[in-house]
Amino acid sequence: MTPSLLHTPPLVSDTERPVPRWAMRLAYALPLLLLPSCLWRLPFALHFEMGQIQERGMPPYWVSIPYVLGLSVLTEVTAILAIGLVRGWGEVAPAWIPIIGGRRVRPMAAAVPAVLGGLILTLLFTDVPIGDGRRLTALGVIETVDYSSDAWEMLATICVAPTAVWGPAVIALAIAYYRRRTRASAG
Repeated sequence: MTPSLLHTPPLVSDTERPVPRWAMRLAYALPLLLLPSCLWRLPFALHFEMGQIQERGMPPYWVSIPYVLGLSVLTEVTAILAIGLVRGWGEVAPAWIPIIGGRRVRPMAAAVPAVLGGLILTLLFTDVPIGDGRRLTALGVIETVDYSSDAWEMLATICVAPTAVWGPAVIALAIAYYRRRTRASAG
């Protein structure tokens, strides 16, 4: 018996109604899509600036290490939770969860937090370049980080750019989840 390193989606759906193929693929791709940004972020915990030119110094290790590791783990766990929108454990709560274990999840109880989370992620990770090294974000106008070389800037862009897809992907998965679940109860 050989160990399986990566979980593969089930051949037969464990949901009440069939999940669209695009939704299943997107949900399983989301954690992998966000992994480069999590890995790119890790050297900052140890004060390796990844080619960024920092005007302010780095925070102390006792702040940077737990913050960066926690943020990377939180990112991946949140992305993995999106898989619940295409799997049976997003329709019936797993038995090991206290109080609600084994009960059906109401469609709105999963779709509303997912859409709100997707909107928040979209606001956090989407920005508009406005020129002169500035970007318009949900937090206002911010200065673009300078890099010591084009290679560092390209690496940062390649690793971080997929996070802009995170929010819209979660919203699309939530809408597909809600449609699938409410159609099943109506028919």
